[in-house]
Amino acid sequence: MANILVVDDELGIRDLLFEILNDEGHAVEVAENAAQARMARQAARPDLVLLDIWMPDTDGVTLLKEWAGSGLLNMPVIMMSGHATIDTAVEATRIGAQAFLEKPITMQKLLKAVEQGLARKPPASASAKLGSSASKEAPAALDAPQAVVLPPTHQSFDLEQPLRDARDAFERAYFEYHLTQESGSMTRVADKTGLERTHLYRKLKQLGVDLSKAKRLA
Repeated sequence: MANILVVDDELGIRDLLFEILNDEGHAVEVAENAAQARMARQAARPDLVLLDIWMPDTDGVTLLKEWAGSGLLNMPVIMMSGHATIDTAVEATRIGAQAFLEKPITMQKLLKAVEQGLARKPPASASAKLGSSASKEAPAALDAPQAVVLPPTHQSFDLEQPLRDARDAFERAYFEYHLTQESGSMTRVADKTGLERTHLYRKLKQLGVDLSKAKRLA
């Protein structure tokens, strides 16, 4: 499990990223502007930051420069924007950002970028200040269960109930079985069931799979 800071002024995006990353087993903090991001970064020392470029008080590139100039860019930063130009993305990368995600962000691209970001070492200046602690913690985050782990059970179905209810019960049991078989990996379950990850995630929510209970069992 990694500590991830999400910085975005749009409530809907913050909530969506929080929900997806939290379901993947990460500890997630959110900030709606640069001021909150500064405090969250100081208090939580995140393993990775998702940083929006366009924000009302201080934009993401300026905040990235601030962290880099003061020796605080000791964690991977992934920039996000729906309106940034190529020049802006190049500038952010030059400053020290490790990746750039264009909005709207699909769940597959988000999780891939997060996984790659956590696998990378922080900048050299940060490594000198923090030693090897960050690089040691990152692999553990990648090894953590990604989503749901439920115990295998023998299922029985009430054939007297309406077709829709019976179908939902079957699908719920079907996905719980495959999640158990694949050790909770949403990626492997998506591949095995032939569903795109975003569709699978929404399907689990629709079927009422108890993700929090599954994490406790994991």
